[in-house]
Amino acid sequence: MDKNIYLVGFMGTGKTTVGQLLSSQLRREFVETDDLIEEKEGISISDIFSKKGEAHFRKVEKEVLKEVAQLDNLIVSCGGGIVIDSENLSILKETGIIVCLEANPSTIYERTKKYTHRPLLSVSNPIKKIKELIKMRECYYRKAHFFVDTSRLTPKEVTDKIVAILKEADDRESKKKPDC
Repeated sequence: MDKNIYLVGFMGTGKTTVGQLLSSQLRREFVETDDLIEEKEGISISDIFSKKGEAHFRKVEKEVLKEVAQLDNLIVSCGGGIVIDSENLSILKETGIIVCLEANPSTIYERTKKYTHRPLLSVSNPIKKIKELIKMRECYYRKAHFFVDTSRLTPKEVTDKIVAILKEADDRESKKKPDC
């Protein structure tokens, strides 16, 4: 069984774009938890937040993650806040390899400012909000297996870097001596 590869990180770090490239390069199916949530709820993420609240969104997010974790050999782009729930983090660690994509706040803002479907950034000072949310989530993101800063890399460069990291980890694992 090939473990899932979970891409986590703040919005705008490239999870979707990189996930699609990884999917193609590694010949694995790509899924996005936010898309699955919208499909399950029949409304957009921003509508879920505004009509049903963040608590409802997080509940559905956990249900979707549990469903995805039953499968294997996937590339999964996870919503930016999925890691703030300890049960979600456990599921991610048990069923896959977690790669955290990172970027500096100004890069994140530049990548996300044109999108109106980012409910957490619909504030008067989005860069300040980005910094606050990253700081709040940092200890959770730190629990990932691997990290790639996407700030100054193209999506292809990020993808190549992840493939190299995974290959190195796989090589290291295969060279381990069996426990006696």
